[in-house]
Amino acid sequence: MRFAAVAFGAAALALAGPVIAVAKEPAAKIRTVSPESVGFDSARLSKLDAYMAGAVDRKVVTGMTTLLVRHGKVVDFKTYGTMDGQAPMTSDAIFRIYSMSKPITGVAMMILFEEGKWKLDDPVTKFIPEFKDLKIMTGVDADGKLVTVPVTRPPTMREIMSHTAGFGYGLQTRHPVDKLFRERGVLGSSSLPEMIGKIADIPLMFQPGTNWSYSVSVDIQGYLVEKISGQKFGDFLQSRIFGPLQMTDTGFYTGADKASRLAALYMTDPKTMQMVPAVELFGSPPPDYTKPPRLESGGGGLVSTTRDYGRFAQMILNKGELDGVRILAPATVELMGTNVIPDKVLVSSNGTSAARFNEAVGFGLDFMVVNDPRKAGSLGGEGEMSWGGAAGTWFWVDPTNDLYFVGMIQRLGGTGDEDLRDKARVFTYQALVKPEK
Repeated sequence: MRFAAVAFGAAALALAGPVIAVAKEPAAKIRTVSPESVGFDSARLSKLDAYMAGAVDRKVVTGMTTLLVRHGKVVDFKTYGTMDGQAPMTSDAIFRIYSMSKPITGVAMMILFEEGKWKLDDPVTKFIPEFKDLKIMTGVDADGKLVTVPVTRPPTMREIMSHTAGFGYGLQTRHPVDKLFRERGVLGSSSLPEMIGKIADIPLMFQPGTNWSYSVSVDIQGYLVEKISGQKFGDFLQSRIFGPLQMTDTGFYTGADKASRLAALYMTDPKTMQMVPAVELFGSPPPDYTKPPRLESGGGGLVSTTRDYGRFAQMILNKGELDGVRILAPATVELMGTNVIPDKVLVSSNGTSAARFNEAVGFGLDFMVVNDPRKAGSLGGEGEMSWGGAAGTWFWVDPTNDLYFVGMIQRLGGTGDEDLRDKARVFTYQALVKPEK
């Protein structure tokens, strides 16, 4: 079903970059429906609101927004706490969505897939010849140098889109390959071509297709979009996704005019485990979002609002269409939501939590997917597609129950035992007492 246009409609823009501010309805005027009209119990759903408000009171987060939509109708859209410890959180607050950029980049890739520009089993070297001499790390010698062997074959595009290609990332430094990514400043490159050159000189963590590791592969996808389309990555996103979907506040920077709407970023102090203002991001100072970035990061560079990301989520839930605009074919969205990790691949972690991929939870094309929610210990629906961001933002799309949820916070390093993502699912589905409605 289509999304409620009154809550999220705005004029589309033709160019990438900062967006001219568009007047929007205050949160109090956003049209919501009775929870009972779409199968929820109001009293039970109030537990969601109470818990999230309590998380602010307990200083788990400074501020937050949550959005729950079913059958294209806004059931619950709340703001909590403050933007920066002082100003109240607003419904049009802008958030650093970090890795929630990844599903958007995946959609950009699949637009080109539908145009016949690439195939899932194409070797990535067809488009990035710089990767023709990739090596695999097999160990470390007595002098501390990496021992490598040649790849048996180059990674495929399917592996690039499912984190099974073997690339490192640099978000952590425990693995020698990740340490090299950090030392060589891969994510701090001045351009996507420079980033590709740095990656080409760093060995893979394993032979392509034999394991899963959260990686730089979605930033590589951003480069692929540029290379295959002939457009700058941000321009492609604006013209093919953000403009058509009326995502007026989504991009790689806010510009000066909207900087005041960017929620403050916090981090977890590793010593006290308390929330403090963020002074660094993966070893570097947080970027200045008032200016265009040097590197348009498909893996983690976008900022967005709860409303904007809701439009993207509704498009996925609608199998590629929103308000009469089709971005992808239904079969393409189904492909993105189909587990592509081979049975032989033993995955140690999904990269963002202690959960393990198995027959119940897998990974598709730039989305985590739930094959069997009950085996996974979830109250959600089969076929759920989801992911989250480094500052705690999260979303899921549930095609079985025709609903989606978006949660926005700004705290690096997680929220400890208070897993807001998990709690949001529990409190949402325990209130869905008549899913047939």
